[in-house]
Amino acid sequence: MAIIDTGLVLAGARSEFAGIYDAMDKAAAYRELAERIVSTKDVENHRFLGSVPPMREWASGRVAHGVRGERYDITNLKYELTMEIDRDEISDDQTGQIMRRIRDIAPRAAQHKDLLIATLLESGATAGFISYDGITYFNDAHVSGDSGNQDNTLTFNVADAGNVPTVAEMKDIIKLGIQQIMGFKDDKGQPKFMMQSGMAVVVPVALWAVAVEALGATIINNTTNVLANMARLIVMPHLTSAVNVYIRKTDEGVRPFIFQDREPLEIKAAIAPTEQNSLEEFLKEKYYVGARARYAMAYGDWAKCVRVVIN
Repeated sequence: MAIIDTGLVLAGARSEFAGIYDAMDKAAAYRELAERIVSTKDVENHRFLGSVPPMREWASGRVAHGVRGERYDITNLKYELTMEIDRDEISDDQTGQIMRRIRDIAPRAAQHKDLLIATLLESGATAGFISYDGITYFNDAHVSGDSGNQDNTLTFNVADAGNVPTVAEMKDIIKLGIQQIMGFKDDKGQPKFMMQSGMAVVVPVALWAVAVEALGATIINNTTNVLANMARLIVMPHLTSAVNVYIRKTDEGVRPFIFQDREPLEIKAAIAPTEQNSLEEFLKEKYYVGARARYAMAYGDWAKCVRVVIN
């Protein structure tokens, strides 16, 4: 009996897959935007305990402060990507196309967490997409303790009828978002953020060029650009709306998103070259290669993100 070399040598395929996946995963936007939390069960409970109050004069003695009880549950989901390969296709493949398709699983898997973040961003004002405080992530009525109503969804009117901002307008959009974040109060009514650091501007591909100039140019319209090199630009191809700009703060505590990591990505083949007599291969002459992982991407601290809608 002849043993057919299918080309699906698992050791080599896994090694190549891991190299591609690791390189792309390290460059993914979610690493900067999401707080990674290792999960040990199906559902994890996250508590947002509020802020520490400011120092006070000792006076008559110490005053003890409790913690707030805002919380919500995040359920892990299972994700997969599987390819079915016909035995005849393997036999007739003279140019290595099948192996290339198997390699393509790696970038798709590496991009998936960014896709989830893009979905959360664009759905952030939609009913059902709620933050830990029980209302939609982008909302004008966020309240925590003594903070008062706070708004993380703004609008900006531009001159162009097609809602395309100029470089100067994009600069003002970003400035508006940063100012809004820095003005947020914590549950004690105190400034929530002390430093204007860790800022990132997230845009779709359609706004990439104008955002690059707004953040990188030292002079705009003969005026010094106060935003030059103040924030990092993140372009997310999965964003479909060209009228939303997201300004985010990615340091100081919980990030804008939570990446709940339950089971890392793995790749497997259902039939290896030494398993030619398996029932599936015998009956259907099919081979399967697939990736699998368990995790969840959810909203973190709403105050770390402001959406500016371009009108």
